[in-house]
Amino acid sequence: MRVNLSKFRKPGRYIDREVNVVKKPGAEVRFAFAFPDIYDIGMSHLGLRIIYDIVNALPWASAERVFAPWTDMREYLKDRGAKLSSLETGTALKDFHVVGFSLQYELSYSTVLEMLSLGGIPIHAGDRREGDPIVLAGGPCTVNPAPMVPYVDAFLLGDGEEAVVELLSIVRERSANGAKREEVLKALSGVDGFYVPGYSTSPVRRRFIKDLDDAPFPLSPIVPYTQIVHDRINIELSRGCTRGCRFCQAGIIYRPLRERSPERVLSIAGKSIASTGYDEVSFTSLSAGDYTQLLPLMKSFNRIFGDKKVSLSLPSLRVAAVDRSVLREIKTVKKTGFTIAPEAATERLRGVINKDLNGEDYERALHTLFSEGWLNLKLYFMIGLPTERDEDIEAIPGMVKHALKISRKYTGRFVNITVSISPFVPKPHTPFQWTGQDSPDRLREKINFLRGRLRKKGINFKVHDIKMSLLEAAFSRGGSGCAAVLAEAHSLGAFLDGWSEFFDFSLWERAMDKAGVDLRDFSGKTYQTDEALSWDCVDVGVKKEYLLSEHEKAHEAEWTTDCNRDRCHACGVGCRSGEFLSPSTVGYRPFPHEQGWRFKPIKVRVEYVKKGILRHLSHRELVNAFLRGLRRAGVPLVYSAGFSPSPKVSFGPPLNVGVEGETEYLDMEVYPPFDVGEYIHRINNVLPGGVEIKEMEFIHRKVPSLSSFIVVYEYEIRFPEDKPVRLLRQERINNEKFSDFIRNFDIIDDRTVRLRLKDLPDRKVKLSAIIDDLFGVPMEELEIVRKGLYGFKDGWVSPMELLRQSLAVGC
Repeated sequence: MRVNLSKFRKPGRYIDREVNVVKKPGAEVRFAFAFPDIYDIGMSHLGLRIIYDIVNALPWASAERVFAPWTDMREYLKDRGAKLSSLETGTALKDFHVVGFSLQYELSYSTVLEMLSLGGIPIHAGDRREGDPIVLAGGPCTVNPAPMVPYVDAFLLGDGEEAVVELLSIVRERSANGAKREEVLKALSGVDGFYVPGYSTSPVRRRFIKDLDDAPFPLSPIVPYTQIVHDRINIELSRGCTRGCRFCQAGIIYRPLRERSPERVLSIAGKSIASTGYDEVSFTSLSAGDYTQLLPLMKSFNRIFGDKKVSLSLPSLRVAAVDRSVLREIKTVKKTGFTIAPEAATERLRGVINKDLNGEDYERALHTLFSEGWLNLKLYFMIGLPTERDEDIEAIPGMVKHALKISRKYTGRFVNITVSISPFVPKPHTPFQWTGQDSPDRLREKINFLRGRLRKKGINFKVHDIKMSLLEAAFSRGGSGCAAVLAEAHSLGAFLDGWSEFFDFSLWERAMDKAGVDLRDFSGKTYQTDEALSWDCVDVGVKKEYLLSEHEKAHEAEWTTDCNRDRCHACGVGCRSGEFLSPSTVGYRPFPHEQGWRFKPIKVRVEYVKKGILRHLSHRELVNAFLRGLRRAGVPLVYSAGFSPSPKVSFGPPLNVGVEGETEYLDMEVYPPFDVGEYIHRINNVLPGGVEIKEMEFIHRKVPSLSSFIVVYEYEIRFPEDKPVRLLRQERINNEKFSDFIRNFDIIDDRTVRLRLKDLPDRKVKLSAIIDDLFGVPMEELEIVRKGLYGFKDGWVSPMELLRQSLAVGC
């Protein structure tokens, strides 16, 4: 079904022609990676990119992406009875062999059900028949599958790089032999790491890959048009963590610790930068500061890629890892924000949760950060932790204000400090899995206290919604009763519950009443250490005896050392200290000061076209797509100086979303030698279809900038067949409101109008307002092409004609 994307918010989410996208419509086995959140979130997920790359490398299989639609697109699909479909080929969810959901967050469960419904798949697993897809779930939330068992056919526990190939191989083989759906599920239950309700014998052991260097990793990741949450190249340095924070589920379920070698990281970075045009790389890890060769790797990265103005960022570092040398490498190209996560504000409570941070390290880290010029800091705390006392909450403002005090010593003013507060959510397979969550009333008291104490200039106070946290805790440790509430909530319209603007706790209260289940009974429940738990069907590799030992040590505020740096604590995973670490080292020399280019920069004017489906890009999206294309083509761009260098490229006046442009312009500064013909060819080879350079000329003499020169815009407007040209308000053409804007108005035929508009000295043309008033037809219902842009220099001329005039005068 053809959809006019201009009618929807951020239409770039639905454009299927991103750079590096893979389309294999004739594949033997079709796999849909379904992410239960919108495109902006899902495309930031590294796991999606890894699985997408692995599956599409199989000659007989295809992977396609499906995301939750924004509410306007959701209503559009429902109103027309259309199916939620993949981006790559527009295939409805129901027509795939396997639909795999990534469960990263408990509040995404209602969205999973809605995506199944929108995609034409029965929501309940028991209602699916032959021909329906296998519905798979993976991700961290699957370590307690109970709340989703009625809706999911099979759960993948642990690393998916090898498992997804085994899954699709079974589907391929059994389908070729005409096997029934139940036979495929039964076969799948015999594969390591798959929990198949009704077939698997408990507990099912989580699977993991041993060597990250041998694991596939995408070298040409998809480049979105719309800005996503993590809009950069993300390279996984390591997987797993052995710090042993007792609240942290990831530190348990991703064991053992494995590192990717520095050589492999640098290789991935080089190929990814070349294939995407991104100018930022993030080294991701649960604890990036613990990576064995972090500083040598960062120095080598900056030596190799610094001259290309590719910046480097790290996720939050442990306080002890805040090193002056590391900070200087981070800010070599561009200074990024910084996050410190004390979690708790007193030594005692940090001992309870096994958070390796002391007051001296915190003080040293603050002095180091602010002396190196950082002006933005985020501090992250949890409230409601086990054994928490009033003095633990009262100490949080003191830590924050101490940071403000130190910042003033170095900056002479307060920096911007964001304080993020989140209620503690007990998680399965952690030492705190038996502990209930604080009541909402008690959490609210603590938040109100902190909000009152942190009302101070320079402090931005943020808190995670208490009612959201209640549901997170309930579904995290809940059983079949939670599944019943989920079904009722979905029937009442629950969708995108992770978004505060859509989360409606009253809806969930009604769902609880209908199901006869109170989720507070799950969120606040304290389990006996010897009672059966709904997640006992999953073996994450860490023994329950170890978790119980850590649970007891927590109540004594007793520390457990990092087994990677100390002795093995016999958690049950069975790894030896250092077995999975990379022994590789990277030789490096100090990052050289940039010597500059031999020749003086020159300016170039570019004329290009924007058409087809890319007409739906916003101006900002077009700029990003163009700049990344220039970098992929290896254009020697000149960058500005300062802490955040940017390419010296200036674009002409923006096009409205949904409007094509036949003669658009940009100016850029480049370093010579620069062969115009060669670079037109190179750039057009890497630009996305719909954007193409038509002409390029050197700017030899001083001419006005595009923004100051262009004042006239020529449009061709084509009306729908059922709405021929009508001037519903024809008298307004000569109205004072429009007369100065409209230079020419010509009716070409009964469906086409040519309109030439001109800026006024104090007002700019607003195309949408003029069209709405003249024709009474929304812009998104019209086909509009901007045919030309003009300024005045001895007559009305285009920016490219201006260059030729100036050159002729100079001759």
